[in-house]
Amino acid sequence: MLVLRSSPASPFGRKVKMAAIELGLMDRIEIVAADTTDPAEALRQQNPLGKIPTLVLEDGTTLFDSRVIVEYLDHLAGGDRLFPAGSERFAQLRLQALADGLADAALLQVYEIRFRPEEARNDAWVANQSGKVSRALAALEAAPPAFADRPRIGEIALACALGYLDLRFAAAWRADHPSLVAWLDAFAAKVPAFEATRFKG
Repeated sequence: MLVLRSSPASPFGRKVKMAAIELGLMDRIEIVAADTTDPAEALRQQNPLGKIPTLVLEDGTTLFDSRVIVEYLDHLAGGDRLFPAGSERFAQLRLQALADGLADAALLQVYEIRFRPEEARNDAWVANQSGKVSRALAALEAAPPAFADRPRIGEIALACALGYLDLRFAAAWRADHPSLVAWLDAFAAKVPAFEATRFKG
């Protein structure tokens, strides 16, 4: 049995779970919650960076981060499922990188508020992260990605990033990005794994 160390609200953990569902591999994966702030967490032995998601293989080997894990899962499922061949592969990898960067910048803003005392917060740094989110959303709004019948890794990553904005930023992005909202609605309607992996806590 594979073990996925993650937390329910992680957009990157959600990406791995959605990928596993789409690949038909969820029955081979046990999900074990991880606390990245706990010095005694086994996660720090499983992944020297102490980050999630981390996948523990049956032989004890670990894989991280989400980009590596989803590629491994695609390999387990026979390959070329989430990662198309040829030039389309690089379009999906580019979209995944943009979506992951968006999610990471949003996550760093949350961490600044959650873990740093108010008097020590760096407004300029937060604004820099916010600018990354705004520019990514603007680029995606101008040219929402095409969506085939079966989701690929870039589209899964984007859906998870937008879902994280809904969760942590009260869906504020939606008002100014109608095309992207329509894209996410269409994705959610076609991909049941999106709702199945939604954090409801």
